[in-house]
Formats: sequence, C-alpha cells, structure tokens
Amino acid sequence: MDAELVDRAVNGDREAFGRLIERHYDFVHAVAWRWSGSEADAEDIAQDVCIRLGSAIRGFRGTSRFRTWLCTLTLNAARDHRRRQARDEKKIVAYASDPTLNADSGSDDEDRREALWTAVRALPGKQCDAVLLVYAEGLSHAAAADVLGCSEATISWHIHEARKRLRTLLGKEAV
Repeated sequence: MDAELVDRAVNGDREAFGRLIERHYDFVHAVAWRWSGSEADAEDIAQDVCIRLGSAIRGFRGTSRFRTWLCTLTLNAARDHRRRQARDEKKIVAYASDPTLNADSGSDDEDRREALWTAVRALPGKQCDAVLLVYAEGLSHAAAADVLGCSEATISWHIHEARKRLRTLLGKEAV
C-alpha cells in the first residue's frame, strides 16, 4: 500500500501525500521522542519532518523501504533540532546540571530508565544514533547500518563504545 501511495505522492497527488503522513505520523513521532526525550520537542520534530517530506518525497528513489527512508529523514530532523537546541542553550547563562549525574541508586525503575535515556542522548552523535536505533527502535545492527549509511561492524563498534561511556556516565551497571 505504501508503494502505491509513495508513487502517487511523488507525482504530486496531495491526497496520497496526506494519507502517507496520516499513516506514518505516529512512527515519526515515536522516533522523534526517542531522540529528543521530550514530548514538545518530538512534536516539533515530527512537524518539521512533515514539512520536509513535502519537498523530499520527490527525491525518494525506492532503493530502500519507505519507512527506512522516513526514519533517516526523521533522524536528520532530530539532529538538526538537537543542534538548534545546543546553540540556544549556549546563550542561557544558568544551565541546569545534567540529571544523569544526580541519579541515585534509590530511585525507582522509571527514574533509572529516564536517567539512562538522558545519558544515551548525551552520547556523541553516532553512538547515540546507534543505541537508539538498535535498542529504542528495535532495529537489527544491519538495519541500523542501512539507516546510518555505514557497515554493520561500525554499528556494533558504536554500541560497544556507548556501553563503556554509559557505564562511566552512570557509575553503575545500568547498561
């Protein structure tokens, strides 16, 4: 069904484009939330993806599944959003402490999970992307490599390095 809608949307069919958006909005929002960790940011990213999709759909060649291509588009939008936020945060004089450093061993599972995802989002870009694709989105290393445009071995290496860094950041065996 996606293939037909994509073909029609690429050729300018607005109704097909709208149906694609409706069909995949929840997926885009979920990916955006995992990358941002914030409902408001996820909404902004998802809206940005919908706007970008209007012009980007014409560039879809069908060499990968539409959902994989859409994941890549969402990932790029989330990265752009993250960079915008980083620039804005530099302008703020009183910046709050990193919550992952304040997570104590007495916190409940939800707090630990949130601290872990916060720490994951603090990882260097490619490590963060690899961990989120494999553990948050449930992709295989091969599928994550396809999304990020690298080898499966590179994904495995990024995840290995991320685990080491997370152990240091969190100071416990949460990973």
